[in-house]
Amino acid sequence: MTIKERTEIRERHGYVIFISAAAAIGGFLFGFDTAVINGAVSAIQNGFQANSWQIGLAVSLALIGSAVGAFYTGPIADHQGRIRSMLIAAVLFVISGIGSGLAFTIWDFTFWRILGGIAVGAASVLAPAYIAEVAPARLRGRLGSLQQMAIVVGIFVALLCDYFIATSAGSAASPLFGITAWRWMFWTEIPPAVLYGIAALTIPESPRYLVAQHREAEAIAVLRKVGERNPEEKVEDIEATVLHERKPRFSDLLGRNGNILPIVWIGMGLSVLQQFVGINVIFYYSSVLWQSVGFSEENSLIITVITSVTNIVTTLIALLFVDRFGRKPLLLTGSIGMTLTLGTLATIFATAPVNEAGAPTLSGTAGIVALVAANLYVFCFGFSWGPVVWVLLGEMFNNRIRALALALGAAVQWIANFIVSTTFPPLLDYAGLGTAYGLYTAAAAASFFFVLFLIKETKGKELESM
Repeated sequence: MTIKERTEIRERHGYVIFISAAAAIGGFLFGFDTAVINGAVSAIQNGFQANSWQIGLAVSLALIGSAVGAFYTGPIADHQGRIRSMLIAAVLFVISGIGSGLAFTIWDFTFWRILGGIAVGAASVLAPAYIAEVAPARLRGRLGSLQQMAIVVGIFVALLCDYFIATSAGSAASPLFGITAWRWMFWTEIPPAVLYGIAALTIPESPRYLVAQHREAEAIAVLRKVGERNPEEKVEDIEATVLHERKPRFSDLLGRNGNILPIVWIGMGLSVLQQFVGINVIFYYSSVLWQSVGFSEENSLIITVITSVTNIVTTLIALLFVDRFGRKPLLLTGSIGMTLTLGTLATIFATAPVNEAGAPTLSGTAGIVALVAANLYVFCFGFSWGPVVWVLLGEMFNNRIRALALALGAAVQWIANFIVSTTFPPLLDYAGLGTAYGLYTAAAAASFFFVLFLIKETKGKELESM
């Protein structure tokens, strides 16, 4: 291979990484938007004099907005294209950030959060679909993992912004430059949202969407630029799997007998299990864990930031190895690790004495083991079910149904997220923390057998062969 050929390969790889990273900014905003409220909840509740169910709705209804956004983004992306859909999502992120910071009551704040949730749902569909459709098969797993990497980086940056804003003002409820600090927390989302829109204008449309629109010449140009060796043949393969007669519709997800296709059920199952292992409530008792081993309450937010860094590092493992080891081995390994660590937490919480507030009192060895188990759980999720589910959802469906099936899978994921988030408090009140984590342990164990018997390896396969 000549120096010129090597240079061309590096340039093509660099280009496909660039456009994949640009699309993954949607994932960054996904993580940022869902995490930024963490540092503001108490200040918002006090500022609006909202009761617990009102603030609960303000948080949880954003998840329903995400389900709606995910569900409808598939048809919109098939009709308007991936790039225009990204621009719509970017505008929604900007409007939501501005509105959330300007809110006058808990109710209009809730409206802006729902709008942001719709944008989050859209981003959760668009990034994995676009990356899967532009990335060469040999790089698709690693580039698909950029979605989860962007999500966890977004969470980290949001928590970091919350921390610096709160500490600069003295608290989230104190003024900063004459404006209550928590409002600045939501306005910090505006710059990356604008960047997302600008980035969307700099990247090409998906070649599979272009072929579906009979724009074959443009599709060939894009495929050649991302390093496809035989772009003309690739376009012919795409044409064989994309409907030309009509736009895709949700009835395409049904088989001849009128039932949902098995592959769609599997995609929804992956989405549900990713949430039912309890990842979005694992940090609910992080403050208790940190304090039980000697940390002060004031340090809990920065410790959570440090934990999010751990999440970023573990996602890098998936990015490095998903195309080497495959999707299935990582999922199976992660399921085993999550089952063991969650089981450990369930046992410790179930057997620990409780204080007057009903919180488990961990001391000595039990506190250290719980602390280690919680971080190992995050580690096991971070290299497996976190990123790999998004990779599979982006590539496991054929061209005809990909956007629609991914939209349905993402919507189901957000609904599962809502269910887990809203059932945790009553589980805690009526059954105890040990029972709650016992249920998450059961879901982690079930995830192992789900992958073992139902998931087929997709490493290195072309999308047209799915």
